Parts: sequence; C-alpha cells; structure tokens
Amino acid sequence: MMNKPESNFNFKAMSFMFKLRDLFMRPKDLLKEGEIKPGFRVLDYGCGPGGYLLPLVELVGNSGKIYALDIHPSAIHSVQNIMAKNKLTNVDTILSDCKTGLPDNSIDVVLLYDTFHDLNNPDQILRELHRILKQEGILSFSDHHLKEDEIISQITKRGLFKLSQKGKRIYSFKKL
Repeated sequence: MMNKPESNFNFKAMSFMFKLRDLFMRPKDLLKEGEIKPGFRVLDYGCGPGGYLLPLVELVGNSGKIYALDIHPSAIHSVQNIMAKNKLTNVDTILSDCKTGLPDNSIDVVLLYDTFHDLNNPDQILRELHRILKQEGILSFSDHHLKEDEIISQITKRGLFKLSQKGKRIYSFKKL
C-alpha cells in the first residue's frame, strides 16, 4: 500500500516540482526508454498530476489504453482535467492505494516512477503488478531516491521480476 494521501497543499507543491522537473527531464524522453508501442495497455502506477499522460497517449496511439492510478483524489482530478481538455477517450483513472481492479495478464507495461520509495507495503504492490502484467510484460521502473543496487535487489528479491534492461534513467524488469 502507498502512504496516506498528502494534503492538498502538499500535492500542489509536489505538482509544481514535477512541472519544473519535466522542463529539464522531458517525460517523453524518459518514456522512450520504456519500449512502449502503439496498441499497448499501460498502467501509470502513482500517476500524480498526470505528467506522463500526454506523451503516453502519443506512444500507445488510438488503439492503446492507459490506466492512471493514484491514492490522491487531487491526482485523479488532475488527470481527468487533462483527459477532458484533450478529449482523451483511451484513458481511465483508478483511485486506489494498491489494488488496480484490472484483469490478470492484461497490461503490457507498468510505469512505477518515483513512487517505490514511498510505498508502505511494496511486496503487496509488486504482487498486484505481477498479477496484471502479461507474461512478457514490462515493469518500467525509476526512482531517484534509490541507488542502483537497491532498485535491482528490491524488485528482484521476491522472484516475481528479473532485470532485462538498464537505460539511462529507466530499469526494465520482465515478469517471471
């Protein structure tokens, strides 16, 4: 499970920091490392204010589907505003602290970006992500709060995932 939702003030401050970050580290460049293709079904786990949403829509195309999950209602509201403003029909939001409600083996790529360090129960979440990923599914991982050895050991130690590729800023893990 994720930690309790932040206050609205903290969420707005975090959203502002993400916008600054995105000026220097463009979400589109980061997502290119994730091997996301047209038609893919993608879950952005811990989507925050939706900074990856528009580049994801571009990558998956009209035939793809995006699920944006967050524990904070303000994050979901922010994503829904982006959806309405851009008339996006292939995006669904999920308000949750763990369970996705998605079917087994239904997702091609899960984005777990800058969220892992803040999880209360990473085991439970990794089991859920493993459950929903397709057999050849990818867990695309980035968390600047953790060192490389911590990232690899934390994701692989449960025997659910193995490291398949390390990019500049993204670690790709395959479902076992």
